[in-house]
Amino acid sequence: MRVRVGTVSGYCAAAMLGGLVRTVRPHQWVKNLFVLAPMFFHKDVFVTGPHGEPALNLSVTGRAAVATLIFCLLAGAVYTINDLVDVEADRVHPVKQLRPIARGEVPEGAARVMAATLVVVSLLAAWRLNAMFALIAVLYFVENVAYSFKLKKVAYLDVSLIALGFVLRVLAGGYATSVQVSGYMLGCTALLALFLGFGKRRHELALENAGKQRASLEYYQARTLNIALLLTGVATALTYLAYTLDPTTRAAFNTDKLWLTAPFTFYGIFRFLQLVSGKAGRGLKAESPTQEMLRDTPFVLNLIGWVIVVVVVVYQLRPHA
Repeated sequence: MRVRVGTVSGYCAAAMLGGLVRTVRPHQWVKNLFVLAPMFFHKDVFVTGPHGEPALNLSVTGRAAVATLIFCLLAGAVYTINDLVDVEADRVHPVKQLRPIARGEVPEGAARVMAATLVVVSLLAAWRLNAMFALIAVLYFVENVAYSFKLKKVAYLDVSLIALGFVLRVLAGGYATSVQVSGYMLGCTALLALFLGFGKRRHELALENAGKQRASLEYYQARTLNIALLLTGVATALTYLAYTLDPTTRAAFNTDKLWLTAPFTFYGIFRFLQLVSGKAGRGLKAESPTQEMLRDTPFVLNLIGWVIVVVVVVYQLRPHA
């Protein structure tokens, strides 16, 4: 009997641990790659080795990696707090009802302890890294807590705050690696985040009981969101193209070929619009279109192509003769 009780107890503990891991949503941490953007576009990933070969810049990439991890931990805390606040609304959502807290797999007390631990650990680590980085991390956390408790109920302000979170990630990456972030980078980040945010709201608006699942959806209209998607998508594409053609950008990278990456950006925006509208030949199965696009083969291949071309152009890689 003791073995049986111990076995059941161990199974429950493992189930709860798995639930805690899912609660911090590691699959959503890809958003924190924006922290790496300043280092990546400042040509700090590689340095010249002793024999002229490219070598990884361990000092800068190390700080950038730590900064990204800190934001992942903070994001995990924010997701946990959000699930605690939204637990009743999540229980009537067709997908969110499967979240560990909503389904009772993770006790609310355990979730609160985990959230508090993640906040303390991440902010202490942020302070050790850089004072300005720590300040941005605190602003990111406070903004997200305000969003979770109150501001997410305000239509359009909710999406604007999501966009602000992405801008703060980029700024944090700049301070962590001592890189000055350009206005173009901030502009592209803000517009892209607005575009993705409006896409998510457009997807949610089509669900049953939309207003019960997210209060702000009562004040959104499909036609208005379609217009917002089109405007922010076009603005994102044009801002990125202007960035690649700007004389300052060309001088910084010592190349005029960065515009070759623009077609990938245009296609990525177009593909996302297809996913949101349901014209991509597949129904949305994920919780959000931003999550769905990471499962979409054409989008992922396009993203990989963009990264490869950016690396080749920015770092001026050439095949050896």
